[in-house]
This record gives sequence, structure tokens and C-alpha cells, in this order.
Amino acid sequence: MSTNGTARAAGVRFAVVGNPGNRRVTLFADAVRAAGLPGPRVVPWTEVLHRGGADFAPGEVVRVDSPGEQPEVDRMLRGDLEPTRVEGSARWYAGFTSGLRGLRGGVRLDDPDELSVLFDKRRCHAVLNAAGVPVPFSPTSGPDGAAVRGWDDVRTLMRTHRMSRLFVKPAHGSSASGVLAVEAGGGRIRATTSVEVTAQGRLHNSLRLRRYEDERDIAAVVDALAPDGLHLERWVPKASQQGRATDFRVVVVAGRATHAVARTSRSPLTNLHLGGRRGDLGAARAAVVAAGGLWRDVLEVCERAAACFPRTLCVGVDLLPAIGWRRMFVGEVNAFGDLLPGLTGLPGSGAEGLDTYGAQVAAVLRGPAHPDVRWPGPEALTSPRGRPAGERPGAPRAPAAPA
Repeated sequence: MSTNGTARAAGVRFAVVGNPGNRRVTLFADAVRAAGLPGPRVVPWTEVLHRGGADFAPGEVVRVDSPGEQPEVDRMLRGDLEPTRVEGSARWYAGFTSGLRGLRGGVRLDDPDELSVLFDKRRCHAVLNAAGVPVPFSPTSGPDGAAVRGWDDVRTLMRTHRMSRLFVKPAHGSSASGVLAVEAGGGRIRATTSVEVTAQGRLHNSLRLRRYEDERDIAAVVDALAPDGLHLERWVPKASQQGRATDFRVVVVAGRATHAVARTSRSPLTNLHLGGRRGDLGAARAAVVAAGGLWRDVLEVCERAAACFPRTLCVGVDLLPAIGWRRMFVGEVNAFGDLLPGLTGLPGSGAEGLDTYGAQVAAVLRGPAHPDVRWPGPEALTSPRGRPAGERPGAPRAPAAPA
């Protein structure tokens, strides 16, 4: 750490809104202590939701972490649904964004308006598309996007836009919850998903992927999810490693791509908890180069996506390499996409030897370029290119969330 960074670190105090004891909170606290600072003050999500917010001291650096993996918080956000139920994501979103608006004071590492966009796939896709970030085609993107009230609307949009293969995603979902990879052709249709339908017609998340090949079954799932909001995207056929579809999770901190993993799967969904596994990142880089591309350009796509959210210090970008390894598409930008335990920074990223949480703490301690300016938030970080990290000329900011 530089002399200025050491001096700045002496007065920094962190706070984190999260679930006490959760692995995310624990890993971040470990990174803060590893930097020689007192552990962060943990403000439980239960307290935030019960009291309608929380207050922070003017100098506290506040990180918001995921409210997931805690049954009581899930109940407060989604009502009395069983923890594995897929439905209720619209109610979850309303409770989550309301909680964000109740956070007062402090120095924020993530912007509430930007988080509200990141957790609405339709709005996020529109922001990325407007910025020129390559994304799969979507007929539901943005304020002028088509409404999806059920399976009949999905079928209509498939015909209208010639989308025989597409992903149907809950607008406010995460971790592939409720996502269906739909394929139609030759008079047949099937959907691959983690959704399990009970005899009573309830939808539950499962760690085992299953395929539905009866259109009535697919329609029943989509019709049940539609009231929470749905987002449709054209299916991008992915490049592969050893016969396994491959994509990337790239973590961008303060405007720089710092960490990356390749994820592979024999199914359309590469999420590691659904049977995907880490691929060979070095082999993927070599494949990009062999196809005539540059790995730096791959990372630049992720940085451009993160640039759309300049007031949020860290995001995880899901990058989809198309067959041939030449074209890249941003599938999603995740507000809490940094849970990659044990992974250290990419060479040349400035985060070598640091995990994703250590990289974020280091970015805070580096602060703005001018030593007389107190850390005011990630938008004031100065990148090596000489402009605020995460911003580029013409990059639109995420629109404010509706009141």
C-alpha cells in the first residue's frame, strides 16, 4: 500500500449490511482485517427490514451485501413462502429496494438506484444495450419492451422474433432461479430448468436440472412465474471446452476486471450449484487468441458493462462467448457476483494475490488520486486511463429507480 493509502487507511471504518455469520460477510470482514483495519460493523438485514432502514456515521464506508441464505430475511422479503419456492420474486424486489432506500448516511460502495436496476433484468438489459454493450436480443428490454403475461405471450414473441431458442428469466431472479432454457423445432419443444413442480402445482428450486417436453407443463411453469415479471433473451450458442458449454464470470472492481473464472456445463445453465464446474481459464484465453482475438478485449467488454453502473464499486459480469470464440455477449451484470472463494486477481489487474473482497478493500484504501480529497465513493476512483474508474465518454448511468 502507498504512503497515502496507509495514512488514509488509519481513519477508515467499514460497515456492512448483511446476514451475520454468512460466508459473504465473513469473507469481507476477513479482507478488512487483513488490511490492518478493525472488522466491519455488521448491520443485519433483519434489523434494516424491521426498522425500515439504518443509520451510518458520516465517515463509515458502507457495503451492502446479499440478503440471501437467511430464512428469516427471506420470509420478511417474500412472505410466508417456503424458502425453496420460486414464486414471490416481485415481492422480494419491492422489499429489497425499500430496504435500500432506508439506508441513511455513510459513504456508499453501491448506489441504491443502480442496485434496483441490476435486480431488474429488463431495465439492466436496456441500460447495457443503450451503452453499446453487446447483449443478446431481447423483446422485453426497457420501458417499451413487450409485456409477458404468460406462455401465450412467450409463444407470440417467439414467432414474431423468430426465436426458436431462448431463455425465459424471472425479471428479479438470481442464481438461475426459475430460469427456463427453451428450445422449439420440428413440432417439438422442451425446457431445461431447475424448477420442480409439486403435485399441488407449486414451484420449487432444485439443485437438479430437469427437462420438460410437454408444452402444457412448460406453460404451467411460465404462467405461474409471469405475475412476478419475466424477461426473454435470445439463446446465444456458446463456445465449448471438451464438449462442455463455456461462459465466464468476471468480477470488475473500481472499473477494472480483476478476477475471472470459466464455467462449463453439459447443460445450457453453467451455474456451479447446478452441476456446472470451473473450466480452464488459460485454455479459454488461448482459444480467444487462436481465433484472432485479444484477451484484453474480452475483459474490456466486461469493464464497459460495469461502466454503466459507475456508483457501484463491484459487479460480477456473466460473459457469453459465442461459438468460435470471436464474439462476446454480456448475459447479466450481478450486484453480488463476487462470491468466488480462494480466487486471486488476474495478472496485471492490480489485484494479484487478493481475493475479490481484498481487491475491493484495496480499491477503497487507494481512494481518489488527489491526497487531499477524502474517499467519497467509487465514482471518484481514478483509473490508470486518467478518468473516473467505471466511466467512459457517453456511457449512460443507470436510471433512478421509481419511488
